[in-house]
Amino acid sequence: MSNAPDRPRDRTLGAVTILSGERGGRYPHGNSVLVAGAEETLLIDPSLSLTSRDSLPIADRVLNSHCHEDHAAGNHLYPKAPWLVHEADVQGLRSLDDMMGIYGMSPRIAAAFRQVLIEDFHYVPRPDAVPFRDGDVFDLGGTRVRVIHAPGHTRGHCVLHVEPEDVVYLGDIDLSSFGPYYGDAWSSLEDFERTLAHVRTIEARWYATFHHVGVVEGRDAFRERLDRFTAVIGTREARLVEFLAEPRTIDEIVAHRFVYRPGDAVPFADDVERRSMTQHLDRLLASGRAAQVEPGRYRVER
Repeated sequence: MSNAPDRPRDRTLGAVTILSGERGGRYPHGNSVLVAGAEETLLIDPSLSLTSRDSLPIADRVLNSHCHEDHAAGNHLYPKAPWLVHEADVQGLRSLDDMMGIYGMSPRIAAAFRQVLIEDFHYVPRPDAVPFRDGDVFDLGGTRVRVIHAPGHTRGHCVLHVEPEDVVYLGDIDLSSFGPYYGDAWSSLEDFERTLAHVRTIEARWYATFHHVGVVEGRDAFRERLDRFTAVIGTREARLVEFLAEPRTIDEIVAHRFVYRPGDAVPFADDVERRSMTQHLDRLLASGRAAQVEPGRYRVER
């Protein structure tokens, strides 16, 4: 298997191989995970980077940690293998309409993104996609992959613990400086926070991410990165509180940009800002820290 000059080398951890993505796994690419047992081989999150490899890894089954375009961009390369995803996300693999429902984009953006899914991310519906559940174990022959449901990013997002290699694959808990993403219709800030608290308790030798970081060795190093990743949620909320020192509308909050940087050329940024920061605003309203001071305008209570 060859490696492109701009792609770090693959990393092998016993029966687990981290198939490094182009551009260091930066979106739209990512780091896929190949788990080879004595009887079966499982490919987790086949990324767009697989399409540029000289040869494809052999896989008996394909498993998606959740149903998002970048994590399933290489699924089409394995038309004869079963495709597996958590039962809460499975409908997204079964039809394009259901996939679009996961995002919940505004009509103007959705029309263009449907084409992006097909043309750039090679979306192919699989009506026979196979659902799995929290706690399920895939025994590959001497190596097992255990499912840990970790919702928030999507309803069905999962973390996967490979044993006995003791590798935890974190999916889109990517430990990046961008922080947690909870900007889709199927995202939940509160679920993500519960997931982050739970994942922090998982002990393993290795922790692997789909984007950016790749592999972190040791629980202490993992916790340090995870705490920085988690802290982005609090930073966003603190910035919102500061912004609401004066009455603001939802549209003003969206335009201010709390998730993306002002000027970032992200077509769906407004949709993501609206869903993400509305969750923060709802929490401030529920706690009494903020109030609607006139129709459609909100301010923090001092």
